[in-house]
Amino acid sequence: MIMPIQLIFSSFNTAKRVILLGLITCLLSLTACSSDTQQAMPNFKLSEISGKVLTQDDFKNKVTIINFWATSCTTCIKEMPQLVQTYEKFKGDGLEMMAVAMSYDPPMYVVNFAQTRQLPFKVALDSDGSVAKAFGKIQLTPTTIVINKNGKIIKRYVGEPDWADFHQLIQKSLAEKA
Repeated sequence: MIMPIQLIFSSFNTAKRVILLGLITCLLSLTACSSDTQQAMPNFKLSEISGKVLTQDDFKNKVTIINFWATSCTTCIKEMPQLVQTYEKFKGDGLEMMAVAMSYDPPMYVVNFAQTRQLPFKVALDSDGSVAKAFGKIQLTPTTIVINKNGKIIKRYVGEPDWADFHQLIQKSLAEKA
């Protein structure tokens, strides 16, 4: 049975629409790699590599960057010098930063990395994964979260951020009143 030409074209157009819709969905999911949120920073408790216990109270009334990372993550390793530069640039204005190693990262690798690179900010171990879970079931690294002085999550980046935009957001947040 031969299909009429209009039916063939109509089927083809339907297929094109489905493919186009799929591509648009994929592109939207890619551009959604950063998101604005206004949830409060969750309660948490974890240990710095120095052994000091940290909680959300240690970051009260401060603009805070929390970076979930792993020593096995190439993008995490690549962006770490930029995070150090960012911290050095804004710490005098009150920026706090903490790199949280994922639960699957061997503690001795994390300690070695932090010491050999002389990371100037807090480095903590999320040994049981509870902190990654508290911040929204974080599984992909790097995930970087920006928290304002009021303790609200204002931006979440999955992957390496656009550094110029990242710095603008930090500057703006540091200028705001708590």
